[in-house]
Amino acid sequence: MLLSAWAWSVAASAAIVHAATLDDVCTSAYVTAALPLDALTGITIDSSSVVVSATKNYSSAAGDFFESSTFDFCAVQLAYSHNGLTDDQVLLMFWLPAPDKFENRYLSTGGGGMAINSGNSSLPGGVMYGAVSGATDGGFGSFELDEDDAFLAANGTIDYEAMYMFGYKAHHEMSVIGKQFTRNFFGMADSEKLYTYYQACSEGGREGWSQIQRYDDWDGAVVGAPAFRYAHQQVQHLWSDMAMKNLDYYPPPCELEKILNLTIAACDPLDGLTDGVVSRTDLCKLHYNLDKAIGESYYCAAETSSGYKKRQASSTPAQSGKVTAKGVELAKAIIDGMKDSQGRQVYLSYQPSATWSDAGTTYNSETDSWELSVSGIGGDWVDRFLELIDSESLSLDGVTEDTLKAWIYEGWQRYDSVLQTTWPDLSVYHGAGGKILHVHGESDFSVPAASSVRYWESVRSVMYPDLSYTAGAAQLNEWYRLYLIPGAGHCAPSTDQTNGPFPQTTLQVLIDWVEKGSTPTTLPATVLQGSEEGKKWELCAWPLRPLWTKNGAKFECVYDQASINTWHWDLNAWDMPVY
Repeated sequence: MLLSAWAWSVAASAAIVHAATLDDVCTSAYVTAALPLDALTGITIDSSSVVVSATKNYSSAAGDFFESSTFDFCAVQLAYSHNGLTDDQVLLMFWLPAPDKFENRYLSTGGGGMAINSGNSSLPGGVMYGAVSGATDGGFGSFELDEDDAFLAANGTIDYEAMYMFGYKAHHEMSVIGKQFTRNFFGMADSEKLYTYYQACSEGGREGWSQIQRYDDWDGAVVGAPAFRYAHQQVQHLWSDMAMKNLDYYPPPCELEKILNLTIAACDPLDGLTDGVVSRTDLCKLHYNLDKAIGESYYCAAETSSGYKKRQASSTPAQSGKVTAKGVELAKAIIDGMKDSQGRQVYLSYQPSATWSDAGTTYNSETDSWELSVSGIGGDWVDRFLELIDSESLSLDGVTEDTLKAWIYEGWQRYDSVLQTTWPDLSVYHGAGGKILHVHGESDFSVPAASSVRYWESVRSVMYPDLSYTAGAAQLNEWYRLYLIPGAGHCAPSTDQTNGPFPQTTLQVLIDWVEKGSTPTTLPATVLQGSEEGKKWELCAWPLRPLWTKNGAKFECVYDQASINTWHWDLNAWDMPVY
């Protein structure tokens, strides 16, 4: 009792806490006393679940979204439950900086794929800036289990608590608990400002939007390549397979790789600078004809490779030949995006410089031929989330373009309020002063870059309906900015365009915007690999596009209506608006 009272008194005084050492505060007694037991109605924090450990001189390697750093931290894990639910437990993990390094900041982090967290791999990105960093397991049983591990209670039965936790509940609960825990741990007075942030990419980007669209929990958020518009996005992974099926043509991967390399080489200089990076995929769409690849020779050595989680490793023989007219027709069909049987546009697609990850084929050594390999992501969505069966065996036999459209519609209706995550009215978040930095690799091969453009445009049209396009864009850019990253793939630099930049310090830019009022115009980025590693870039805020003039000597961000128009897809297969 005396120790607990001492711990509470330390937490009540910011001056004392900041003077304390990590060893003083990183104890089970101190952490237990700082738990925000009344943070949320209907939730019980289990005080006996607390696990605490201190780490000194931790060296964090650089990631795509933060630089390398060395710091001390206190790792805390705790559990809470929802009152009235049976066998319910949610785990939270927090890394807290040493008291003298705390900068009155809190950061929530998210996951990727079907995971709601990235383990502890994203946590350094907050601690290095003096923030408490948090991650949640969503209540799925551990930090190693994903949503698709917990989604079905049994074949045909959705675990709705798991679904809603993944959809938006878990992150809101973590933010509320994490913010109050941070205040208690560091003895912050009610009058002191705690700056609160979020940073994640892909599924983590969708998780970020699930909060921005509902709450005002954060002062700022970095959302990368969000996998929102779930019903469309997940079925879209099957479009490349459908295009191959329609053409009855299953190319060796090397043929599509050759088409890609030729596209990159041809479109690289269109931005005014020849550097191995396609910075203007819109100009590529306007001025490059894929037919030029027909007849070009290709060769790839034999190798063993593996794909996404749901695919198995496979060996491929050496591949050689010439690019065929059918190979180019397939590439065009993929880039043109999903259509129904009447030729109406169902969904958008990748930019011409994105790799063909969804167009996977498997080599059959018995027939010496290439065969369809159904996208694991798309297949998992149909089997588990639409058919509600625990299976990984989707076949496209008998499937048509209209089947894909029907799958989208089914998922759209079923999960609109949970996983679609495209609500365009951000009045609550904006009204509280929240800022957003939205980044997306222009050559993303998993979540099309046009998906992010469409959402930004949806927010603009809904929130500023009476303003002209440029006036609405200017208003939106005062608090929500979208940056397309030249050459970048999915949440990382591209392996095909190695001289491309990546905005590794975006959180620092956001912190300066929120705390100092330093509104970013361009976004700083750095080449993280290849022969030009370390080179500095500036990224343009949408709808401006990059252009180099004077033989590549002068860089500017320009307004180009013809280019902007290539990003605006008319999804005329739907009567409902697709935000």
